[in-house]
Amino acid sequence: MIPVKSATEIATMRKACRIAATVLDRLCRCVAPGVNTYDLDQEGKRLLAECGGRSACYGYRAGAKVFPAYTCLSVNEEIVHGIGQLQRVLREGDIITVDVCVEVDGFIGDNARTVPVGAIPESTAKLLRATETALYAGIEQARSRHRVGFISHAVEQAVRPYGFGIIRDFVGHGVGRTMHEAPQIPNFGPRNRGDRLRPGMTLAIEPMISVGPPRVEMAEDGWTALTADRQPSAHFEHTVLVTDDEPEILTLAERAT
Repeated sequence: MIPVKSATEIATMRKACRIAATVLDRLCRCVAPGVNTYDLDQEGKRLLAECGGRSACYGYRAGAKVFPAYTCLSVNEEIVHGIGQLQRVLREGDIITVDVCVEVDGFIGDNARTVPVGAIPESTAKLLRATETALYAGIEQARSRHRVGFISHAVEQAVRPYGFGIIRDFVGHGVGRTMHEAPQIPNFGPRNRGDRLRPGMTLAIEPMISVGPPRVEMAEDGWTALTADRQPSAHFEHTVLVTDDEPEILTLAERAT
């Protein structure tokens, strides 16, 4: 069963998502050549505390593994779940996915964005544009009475003209009291698949797109997922509320002046 949130729960979700979006936005502004990803993660820790949230990543358990970082920072060929490292220094032409997942008062806000490090090749910029376009195509289909497959199919159709790979090992998901709730939301597949959506459902929609074939390998740290051919990948994510009308993106940052 896909959880349906009450009005009170949705209000708390909005708070968590607002903080997640603010931290993501501010952390992305810290990305620059010469910055190492450990320091970037520590800045994420500071911003989370300043904004009144708690990292939902830090201490996350998967079997015997415990995630050691406050944010997920994935550079170039790293698809998701990258861990900040002192020795991973960002260089001109890199791309980095900044993924911020926040817990506030028992509810989660989850969002991610891939950003350039200085000037990047046009081929890489095209990858970022395609992935972000696919995200919003998926969000547009997060409507009451649509099936989950409407989202999956829209993402796939948005990516197909670009010729990029769609990562299949990791998918979007419901989000709320926990980081991963029902349903799973693949970024590919037919429209008529999956449960029907209802107002009050909250979903993390997150295309992960690769330049080359979507084959995945795991790094020695047991967390970081890599493209098998070591070509770049991109990842964009929003937490979205299904309503009686238009989908509501909960993780939209309020831009500071």
